[in-house]
Amino acid sequence: MKKIINNGSSFEDFLHEEEIFNEVDEAAIKRVLTWQIEQRMKARHLKKAELARRMETSRSQVDRLLDPENTSVSLHTMYKAAGVLGMRLRIELEEPALAEAC
Repeated sequence: MKKIINNGSSFEDFLHEEEIFNEVDEAAIKRVLTWQIEQRMKARHLKKAELARRMETSRSQVDRLLDPENTSVSLHTMYKAAGVLGMRLRIELEEPALAEAC
C-alpha cells in the first residue's frame, strides 16, 4: 500500500490565511455546546419552556441559547443552562498552536 504524504497546508492554516479562523472556531464551539444542551434536554425529557422556567428566563432567551448560529449568548446564560441540566460549564484559555501564532 502506498503511503500518502500531505505536502499541503492544513485546514487550520487555510482558515488563518483567509482570516476567518476565529469566526469558524467560535461557530463550531457554539454548535457543540448547543448539541450538548439539546442532548441533555432530550435525556431529561425537558422542553424549552420548562428549561426557561428553571433558568428563570424567557423562552426567547432559550431559543437564542439553542440557536447554533447565535454566538452572542452570554456566559451567564450558558452557566445557568448548564446548572439546570446538572452539568458544569468549563471554559479555559490556551496558548495558540505554533502555526496559529505566526
